[in-house]
Amino acid sequence: MMELTSTKKLCLCLLMVSITLYRGEGQLSENYYAQTCPNVEFVIRQAVLSKFFQTFTTVPATLRLFFHDCFVEGCDASVMIASPNNDAEKDSPDNLSLAGDGFDTVIKAKQAVEASCPGVVSCADVIAIAARDVVVLAGGPSFNVELGRRDGLVSKASRVAGNLPEPDAHLDELNSMFRKHNLDQTDMIALSGAHTVGFSHCERISKRLYSFSPFSPIDPSLDSNYAQQLLSDCPTDVDPNIAINIDPATPRRFDNMYYQNLVQGKGLLTSDQVLYTNPASRDTVNEFARNTFNFNRAFSNAMVKLGRVGVKTGNQGEIRRDCIAYNS
Repeated sequence: MMELTSTKKLCLCLLMVSITLYRGEGQLSENYYAQTCPNVEFVIRQAVLSKFFQTFTTVPATLRLFFHDCFVEGCDASVMIASPNNDAEKDSPDNLSLAGDGFDTVIKAKQAVEASCPGVVSCADVIAIAARDVVVLAGGPSFNVELGRRDGLVSKASRVAGNLPEPDAHLDELNSMFRKHNLDQTDMIALSGAHTVGFSHCERISKRLYSFSPFSPIDPSLDSNYAQQLLSDCPTDVDPNIAINIDPATPRRFDNMYYQNLVQGKGLLTSDQVLYTNPASRDTVNEFARNTFNFNRAFSNAMVKLGRVGVKTGNQGEIRRDCIAYNS
């Protein structure tokens, strides 16, 4: 094989760098705003703290908003766009359950940042920082957030279906969905731990309680006492939108109780409990249930990886002035 000259090697290297930059990879950094908006994290933290004092729902709502944003168009704040035709990403049936407190948190944080550093910080970065901050406020781990995302220019409800985990998903389905975003099984199990401060609705678990199979109306993987509690919380005539804490033990603390619940058969959703009932993922659940440090470390690593999904950088996208509308 003919040896490349130094000039050809340099050209090839530059070409590879330009391709990487075009894809928007490798440009996020923890100190991205060090010169242009050095107080950005403090400003966002204060806005998030103010919202947190108003309602604890700020925590699960903001965290879930980050997940839903990243899994559709990438972490680009496309989930924030409001459409007069109700056809934006947030209007998808899969996103209608997103709590308004998450949107409000990001909007208020962005307004505070704009007052300090106008036109500099993207809504996508505001969401990423706020998601970390609510974890910390609920007693979870802190971690450095990579920054430098730009806001996307596409937000369509039609592009959401099939891109978010369903409550009845099984392990292979979950792994396949996360793998598309360069997240492995350990990442998936760690990120599922965010359910320790989450909530769902009666309609999401009705099948597990009333029509699981012809032989057993109640899912046998549910702890019997827990099943009775759920039957009481979600009778057949209740509003299907009634909210149920996913973690029945410590629903307002970000801890590893979610995994301890799974070991006891107290996973609210099928997609929760399957992490323990399936032998392929059980060891990781047991490890996180035993060791808070290992869970916190895995969760922090997975959040950083999640924040890299489909990011727009460089000349891609824009820096929105208002998170709910494209710049005019």
